[in-house]
Amino acid sequence: MKSAHLPLRVSIGAYFLNSGLGKRTLEGTAAEGLHGMAVAAMPQLGQLEPTRFAKLLSYSEIALGAALIAPFVPAPLVGLGLTAFGAGLVQLYLKTPGMREPGSIRPTQQGAGLAKDVWLVGAGLTLVLEGLTHGRRRG
Repeated sequence: MKSAHLPLRVSIGAYFLNSGLGKRTLEGTAAEGLHGMAVAAMPQLGQLEPTRFAKLLSYSEIALGAALIAPFVPAPLVGLGLTAFGAGLVQLYLKTPGMREPGSIRPTQQGAGLAKDVWLVGAGLTLVLEGLTHGRRRG
């Protein structure tokens, strides 16, 4: 891991680890609420039972957090994972009713929490692009 990536990867990785660990035991109404919001944006997730969805999301966040912190995981690879996860959250923001001002991309008060996840896409793409272009400079 490049030392310049350290602040970005550790801060985002710790955030994901914490989030994933917090979802490990979600059941009942909490899992149903999380699942319902995801299904509204991505109907194919309706095939999963809510508790199973919560556990898979938890494991995904833990794995991504660990990969971000692990110094041996290449920047482009962890960047792809971060970009994909962030893109899913942006899709959730764009498709969930009430998250945006009518006819606009601007968030409502309710949508501000999801709208901010666009930074994950930016951070992920930065890791991918910097990792790919850094390899070219060497060659």
